[in-house]
Amino acid sequence: MVLAYLAGLTALVGGLVVAFARLPREVMEQQSALLANLLIFGLVIAFFALGVRRRLNLYEAFIDGAKDGFKTAVTIIPYLVAMLVAIGVLRASGALDLFLDGVRGAVAGLGLDTRWVDGLPTALMKPLSGSGARGMLIETMATHGADSFAGRLASVVQGSTETTFYVLAVYFGAVRIKHARHALACGLSADLAGVVAAILVCYLFFA
Repeated sequence: MVLAYLAGLTALVGGLVVAFARLPREVMEQQSALLANLLIFGLVIAFFALGVRRRLNLYEAFIDGAKDGFKTAVTIIPYLVAMLVAIGVLRASGALDLFLDGVRGAVAGLGLDTRWVDGLPTALMKPLSGSGARGMLIETMATHGADSFAGRLASVVQGSTETTFYVLAVYFGAVRIKHARHALACGLSADLAGVVAAILVCYLFFA
């Protein structure tokens, strides 16, 4: 049953990608923006409708959720500080620049297009920190331009991957889970799939 749902969703998303890829760029941007807004609005309405159907007090449920969220935010502060310090050390050491230069050289040696390498800093930073990835995204746009291929790729990567190490370090630590087991491998695999899909989609729409 799960595979059937996944196959159906994959077919739906693939059909939308093919349909949008055949449209002129101006029309594609307008229709994709309209579809995205309708989806977000539809999700909000669906949550409200589900709450009304179950006869829940939506306001009280929202207040309770906000209280729990504040408690969680206070609990994760020590883990958040430790994670941000580690990210700062990584950026200041220059290790990221050396890695990108190596990847660019290897890709060029294979005779492939290297434009996507400029969008990798966001992809590499996103599993560590969402704020760090946003910083990389802004830096990429400032260097190459917001409408450049690297800027568009970094934007897509920002929305298609998750802060895996952040989630494991902060939230697992907050509930005192010390052994992540298969969660790390699953999370990084999903991030890799998101990055590869982002690169392919950007070449399909913006190359």
